[in-house]
Formats: sequence, structure tokens, C-alpha cells
Amino acid sequence: MSETDTRTTEETETARRPGRERGRDDGKFGRYGGQYVPEALMPAIEELTDAYERYVLDNEDGFVDEFRERLADFGGRPTPLQRADRLSERYDREIYLKREDLLHGGAHKLNNALGQVLLAKYMGKERIIAETGAGQHGTATAMAAAHLDMPCTVYMGERDINRQRPNVFRMKLNGAEVKSVTTGRGTLKEAISETMRDWAATVEDTHYVIGSIVGPHPFPVMVRDFHAVISEEARAQLRDRVGRLPTDVVACAGGGSNTMGTFTEFVDDDGVALHAVEAGGSTLEVDEETGVAPNSASLYTGDEGVLHGARTKLLQDSDGQIMESHSVSSGLDYAGVGPELAYLVDAGRVTPVAVDDDAALEGFHRLSQTEGIIPALETAHAFGFLEEHHEELGDRVVVNVSGRGDKDLDAAIEETDKRDVEGAPDMSMFTGGI
Repeated sequence: MSETDTRTTEETETARRPGRERGRDDGKFGRYGGQYVPEALMPAIEELTDAYERYVLDNEDGFVDEFRERLADFGGRPTPLQRADRLSERYDREIYLKREDLLHGGAHKLNNALGQVLLAKYMGKERIIAETGAGQHGTATAMAAAHLDMPCTVYMGERDINRQRPNVFRMKLNGAEVKSVTTGRGTLKEAISETMRDWAATVEDTHYVIGSIVGPHPFPVMVRDFHAVISEEARAQLRDRVGRLPTDVVACAGGGSNTMGTFTEFVDDDGVALHAVEAGGSTLEVDEETGVAPNSASLYTGDEGVLHGARTKLLQDSDGQIMESHSVSSGLDYAGVGPELAYLVDAGRVTPVAVDDDAALEGFHRLSQTEGIIPALETAHAFGFLEEHHEELGDRVVVNVSGRGDKDLDAAIEETDKRDVEGAPDMSMFTGGI
């Protein structure tokens, strides 16, 4: 058997671990998941399901081989697993950082975006559409579309456009059209709804690159499988380095793409605790009168319902209406979560925890100063959790650095100036200029 054949066989065996099979046959994770979509979208969903099974699961026409090659050559995989020396000393346990911020584009989002845009080409599609919140998924999709010569349109909430101007400019630099969504609060939920409307009208020649493990089947399993390379690498890297698995794996959780990418290869390792860190916002209380939940902690506080094509845990009022969410980080500002994460929380395999805006901002500054890594505000929630809960963790902890903080510097300046944030630099020089 050739070296190439050996590599392909090993990848296939990895992809067939029991935890990876969940949801593939029927799109169900216990009572969560499914396909709650208009009849007009069912032909596209069925076509995508067939393509996912043939190309992604069965490697028809060498799709998986090409995907892996492009992840390496264009994306820069594998990303490092770095021992965080100063954090390890601070918390008196081994802290390892999975550096997805070093992936091309500065976040984990390229794994899925590249996989789906490549899949669209194999399917013969002629156009790409996507939604984005923090802009990282939109940026990754725009980069992948430019790389693979596909026209691309990205829908983004008006509020998020104002919070994430650098990423909007990056999308435009890559040739994507960015469409502002002004309905509702102008965040990720509205952007997804608008993108689905576009897809319903253009299904014959258009593929919708959903950016998280949300939506109707097969999106939750497909996005998970494209991102599982994160945990594949982290698991192998730590075993090679110290000969053992981690005691704990930590990842921030919005829709859940980063979370399931980081967790998937550890789900079957019962001795590894999995911690999903959600945005606690300003409070976990809900203001039903205004229809606003000042947080995005749907795993921690949500109730069962249907949103964007799947049954999952959602932020809802007492009448079952979807609440508007909030987070200091655009990428966590979503009223729902992926159905597989909801299932794993109910099953007791994943522990959800909410970290508020202040703790996330402190984590943002702490990682920047202790390790020289400026994280995305999404990622900063994981480091807020680490500060608050490290005594509850074991002696080998892997934290996924899901993205870098370049996109968040304007927001970090504004939010830090409003608060007394421990460890923050002197903000007086910005007076009058914020």
C-alpha cells in the first residue's frame, strides 16, 4: 500500500469513530435537530444531503483528499498546540492552547468555509451565499470563494457591520458583496433569516454556506465534520507531547462550530471533561417586556424550540417567542445553539457555563499580556472561564483559541473605556477619540 493510501485509510478510520456517527443518518440528536424548512427548500436539502454522503463521507472523486490538501496548502494546517507557560504557572496546572487563530484568516472558520465552497464546486453550483455575525465566517467564506473562483454574497446585520468594520472591508477585498440586514436588532439571527430567503429563491444554482452547526440536516453534521480537524489534531498533538489525553477541553460557544470542532474527537473519551463557555452578557435575567435577553447563554438558560430549520435550545419568553440576544462579542450574539450541543448537554457529556462581558474583557487583556496572544472577544470568554473556574479543572487543560482579536480592537477599546477592567491598559489617551 502506498504512503498516500495509508494516509487516506488513517483519515477514514478517524472519521468513523463512534462519536462522529451521531446524527448522520437522520439528522437527529435525541429530540433535537431535524429539517424544519419550507417545502421550496427540500429539493436543495436533499441534494446537499446526497452530496455530503457521497463526497464528504465516502470521498467520492477524491473530495476529502483535495479538501485536506487545500487545508494544508491554503489554510496552513496543522495549527500548533502551544503550552501556555505563564498561564500554567498562574493556574498551577498544564494549560495548552490550540492555535486556530493562526489558521489563514485568523479563525477556525476557514475549515468549514473551504469545505463547503469546495463541495459546492463538486455539486456544480455557480454561486455562494453566507451569513456572518462577527465577520469571521463571512471573511473565511469570501476567501474560500475567491480561492476557488466562485461569486459570493454575504449577509450581515447592520449592527454587526458597525461593530466589525475591518472584517467587512476584508470581505470586500476578496470580491464578496456584503448586504446589510436592517430588520430586528441587525445581528446574526436576522442575517441567517435573510440568507435563507435568498437561498429559497435561488436553490438551483446557489449553495448556502451556513457558518455554524445550526440549521436543518445535514448542516449540523457536515459543519461538525469539517471542523473536527481541530480536535483530531489537538488529540494527537497532546498524546505525542505528553503521552496522555487532556483532563479538560474548553471552548467558547455561540452557534457551536468552534465548540463541536474542539470537542468531537474527545466525546468518546469519558475521562475528558468538556466545557462549553457561553456569553453571559450583562445578566442571565430576561426582560420579557422588551423581548431582550441580555445574554446569549441558550445552553445554560434556554428552552426547547425551533429556529432556522432545527429543534434545539433557544432563548425564549414565556409565550415561546424568540428573544433578542446580547454579547460583547458579535460571534456569540445568537439566540440559539447547534442541536448536537443541546443533546450533549442534556446527556451530561458537555457542561455549559456562562461568562459575563466583564470577565470576557478581563480574559481578553489577560491573555494578551501573559502570553502575547490577542484573542477574539469570543475566545476571551473561554479565558474568563479559566480564571473563574480553574480550581475545578484537572491538571491538563486544552483551550481552543478560536480566533485572533484584530477584528475586535475597536470594540475592545470602546468596551474597556466603559468599564473598570482588571489588567487593562491606561485608556486616558483615547479620551475624546472613542
